[in-house]
Amino acid sequence: MEHSQDEYPRVERPQDEYPRDEYPRDEYPRAERPFARKKTKKIRVGSRFIGGDAPISVQSMTNTDTCNVDGTVKQVKRLEDAGCDIVRVAVPGNEAALAIKAIKSAVKIPVVADIHFNYRLAIASIENGADKIRINPGNIGGEDKLRRVVEAAKSNGIPIRVGVNSGSVEKDMLKKYGGITPECMVESALRHVSLMENLGFKDIVISLKASSVPMTIASYRLISQKVDYPLHLGVTEAGTMFRATVKSAAALGCLLAEGIGDTIRVSITGDPVEEVRVGREILRALEIERKGIEIISCPTCGRCRIDLVKITNILEDKLKDCRKNIKVAVMGCGVNGPGEAKEADIGVAGGNDEALLFKKGKVMCKVPQDQIADVLLREIENMDST
Repeated sequence: MEHSQDEYPRVERPQDEYPRDEYPRDEYPRAERPFARKKTKKIRVGSRFIGGDAPISVQSMTNTDTCNVDGTVKQVKRLEDAGCDIVRVAVPGNEAALAIKAIKSAVKIPVVADIHFNYRLAIASIENGADKIRINPGNIGGEDKLRRVVEAAKSNGIPIRVGVNSGSVEKDMLKKYGGITPECMVESALRHVSLMENLGFKDIVISLKASSVPMTIASYRLISQKVDYPLHLGVTEAGTMFRATVKSAAALGCLLAEGIGDTIRVSITGDPVEEVRVGREILRALEIERKGIEIISCPTCGRCRIDLVKITNILEDKLKDCRKNIKVAVMGCGVNGPGEAKEADIGVAGGNDEALLFKKGKVMCKVPQDQIADVLLREIENMDST
């Protein structure tokens, strides 16, 4: 769109140092997401819900020794601060199952017990107040033991997540399909779901995790066509921060954009708080979630005359847990300044060792380079959340 030279007011500055200082901020309505979320059964998990019309929740899992109640509670509170909706704890032994009661009493979000191999630990976790249990039916010990777990969950009114991983599918399934396939994983999950349904139990969440992105996507697509139970999305064994972020964004982003998925976990080898932050960013990128700080920044080029990388890193670090619904633009030059970032609530456009501060596309003032981050942080602190 072209504009006349005199269409916008200008401020005094050296010729061509900056582009126009004010752009019309067209109030275009946000585009609706080009997908409709599949309607699934609504399941209560403690104080939260999964599925139905409930918001897509972000989960994580502690990596502390669950028996260390103080250490686990401390980590859960960090996860809460980062925006975690539901937390899972490992239950490798009876002491960990008993610890759930104390952990629950000290945290705000629902606590899920993660069980492998020993059905007694699932029952003990339920008796100690777990809001949900996650079991892998392929390694829980057979139908009779699964029945006992289901009966305990039913008696206490808590749901069960049927978690099928590509590495733990039953041998007969592997033989039938000649190895791990999406069809193999789905049939494995449906087998155990059917057992639960036959026991009159339907408070079920399903996950089908693989370390392969295409396998994960195909498996969830297939089971989404077959059941209306809520689906827990994730890529298992995704790796360290960089690789896990890429794999999870690819798989979860694809599925969520197709309307598949009710709760997510980004698996990262490292600090679980980062899992929550990445999960939230995936939801924000898809505009499923529209709360919290969004920082947009240009990739930099030869026109940039400020330390954009340093400034952006400072902002991301200082604002990582900010809950204000504000879009912040950090642009390296006038080309990508208030014009391209006119929908940002606040931002800067770099010049020669300084930047223009703009709000809603309107230039407010010049800021020296060494004050850019501080000025932005102060302005954001004083802004109302929109």
